[in-house]
Amino acid sequence: MSEFRQTKGVGEDAPGDGVLFLREKQIRLAQELMVLAWRDLGRVIAPALDELALGTAQYRVLQMLALHPHLTVGELQDVLGVAKQSLARTLGELLERQLVVAKPGRQDRRQRFLALTDAGQAIEARLFAVQRERLVSAYREAGGNAVLGFRQVLRGMLSEESRIFLASEPSGTDPVKGKMRDGK
Repeated sequence: MSEFRQTKGVGEDAPGDGVLFLREKQIRLAQELMVLAWRDLGRVIAPALDELALGTAQYRVLQMLALHPHLTVGELQDVLGVAKQSLARTLGELLERQLVVAKPGRQDRRQRFLALTDAGQAIEARLFAVQRERLVSAYREAGGNAVLGFRQVLRGMLSEESRIFLASEPSGTDPVKGKMRDGK
């Protein structure tokens, strides 16, 4: 069994608090909570996606490009963990709707750097606002220490590849134009 050291906080009496060993039951509960939370976040956003005629795969692309503009198609495929054909179909729809733009690289014109258009940014911001309310409410209810612990647990579950991606800061230059992203 894995050791699990935790000090019990005021008002905390949930199963697993203050235990020395993390048991299978607590791990299963955490797994179940993650599945249900992801499902419920999807349910919260589903009406807005329906209204915009977008699917969850398209929203995931919009999210990643909002957080990491100028990813290449290959980088986006890697970070989303999707098949090339699936991403091509999803990107094709977003490009057709002019929510995403693909620009060739300066040094390697075969590379395609992806970014959200103004319309894509507006839609992604609107969709994020829907989920943001659920996240803010949960964070407020849990409190600062719980939020920090939650982030630590999520980071602990990441693969080395995901940790590297998360730690990478977007470069200050636009790889397509060679200029600073703020236009300077």
